[in-house]
Amino acid sequence: MRQNESSLRAPAPRRLSISPWSIGALVIATVVVAPILAVFWMAFHPTDNIWPHLLSTTLPRYLRNTLVLMISVGVFAASIGAVTAWLVTRYRFPGSGWIQWALLLPLAIPAYVGAYALVDFLEYAGPVQTGLRSLFGWQTSRDYWFPEIRSMGAAVIVLSAALFPYVYILARAAFREQSAGGEDVARSLGAGALQRFWRVGLPMARPAIAAGAAIVMMETVNDFGTVDYFAVQTLTTGIFSVWLESNNAGGAAQIATVVLVLVIFLVTLEKTSRRKIQFFSLTTRHRPPARVQLHGVWAWCATLACVVPFGVGFVLPISVILSHAVDNVPSWSDPALIRALWNTVRVGGMAAVVTVLAGVFLVYGVRLSGRVLPRLLLPLTTIGYAAPGAVLAVGILIPLAVLDHRLADAIEAVTGGRAALILTGSSFALVLAYCVRFFAIAQGAADGAMGRVSPSLGMAARSLGRSKGQVLLEIYYPMIRTTIGSALLLVFVDCVKELPATMLLRPFNFDTLATRVHDQASLENLGDASPGAVMIVLVGLVAVGLLARANQ
Repeated sequence: MRQNESSLRAPAPRRLSISPWSIGALVIATVVVAPILAVFWMAFHPTDNIWPHLLSTTLPRYLRNTLVLMISVGVFAASIGAVTAWLVTRYRFPGSGWIQWALLLPLAIPAYVGAYALVDFLEYAGPVQTGLRSLFGWQTSRDYWFPEIRSMGAAVIVLSAALFPYVYILARAAFREQSAGGEDVARSLGAGALQRFWRVGLPMARPAIAAGAAIVMMETVNDFGTVDYFAVQTLTTGIFSVWLESNNAGGAAQIATVVLVLVIFLVTLEKTSRRKIQFFSLTTRHRPPARVQLHGVWAWCATLACVVPFGVGFVLPISVILSHAVDNVPSWSDPALIRALWNTVRVGGMAAVVTVLAGVFLVYGVRLSGRVLPRLLLPLTTIGYAAPGAVLAVGILIPLAVLDHRLADAIEAVTGGRAALILTGSSFALVLAYCVRFFAIAQGAADGAMGRVSPSLGMAARSLGRSKGQVLLEIYYPMIRTTIGSALLLVFVDCVKELPATMLLRPFNFDTLATRVHDQASLENLGDASPGAVMIVLVGLVAVGLLARANQ
């Protein structure tokens, strides 16, 4: 009877096990998502609500310019990226061997550096107009017409030339993965080269092209240096204007909310289009299309179609910047440049290490927990990469300043002395912004690398008495360290190039290479700006080398 009673008893409740790995993962996810939530909170609870004033004055202009710029750059970059990717994957023409890798190089040139170079090349005192006046005997600018350089059109050209490789990389991979069967059928039905591209290749690669175009448009919304230099008022420049000139953080948060809504719309549109347009291979025998040898005029037209965007996006900027750098050798030893270089390496290196470590910790903690909530939070931590740097600066600096002042008040109450601002008075806010902005790179790399490690290896180590930390260090780390090293370098490169968040969050009298280049170029002093620009480009070339290696 006692045995029957014991068998009818309810099972003992399971103890809630709290793992420090799971808690740490939740804390990291919260820190990454918090700035976005802070922006929405400040936008809906401003101390001084200027939303009606913004709607009736500047916001429509900011939004209109942003939409025009974003759509124009998206269309141009998608067209350039898709056409060049199709040419290098389907045809052989003069230079096609090196062109397919050269088309990646514009990624090494920040768009704002390309803007400075284009203006220097085309302005009144530049080589183009000087050569025209000398050739035709013109004396002043009244003797001839020349298009306005600092304009919306020039901004579209610069941003398209700098960002089209995002589309090119994805489209090239999509075209290479297509089977030759579809094109063979189209060719047998009498379809020409243009029809095969338009009706067969392009529809099948459309999801990849749409994803690349969405990245381009998000980067366009994030841009500040180019549009500021060309005097194009966008939502990002509006954040700077309302915050720094009008001293209204709530208004800046309201404009930042509009930017976030735009970004969320782009991300949703990209994912929806990718879900609706899907193509599947019905055979396991994948035969890639053979590259056709072009001859005569068509071969040189293909070469020209690929060389022009490469020239505008890389050759022109690097030539102008290098010429100024060579002509201004004393600028390389400027103490201000050395300090900016040290600040860039120190802050960017610190942010890269923290970001990658946090990404590995988060992914490992989520894998250990096995619970639904951490897994749901994992995709949310990637939103920082889509959010513009100026938006993150608003969401970080204002709450951090409130916390910093309270911390200083508490220190003063305890010590009786005057306390400095620890968080906002140092580079802490800048490092935090970099971590949030580029956390998706580290998290994606860690998730992909750990996904390739068999779970049975970790289980076997645990059965032999290894702790969870030892499993990470002794089993996972040796197998993922190459990927983690690449992620570390990519995050550092992006930190070096980041301009909007750096300008808003840097401490007083604190310059990085990006802010120094922008400040000097804004003063029309491209000679002093060129050494810093060359350093930024050299760092960007390392990232391009990694991409080229990954896409071989």
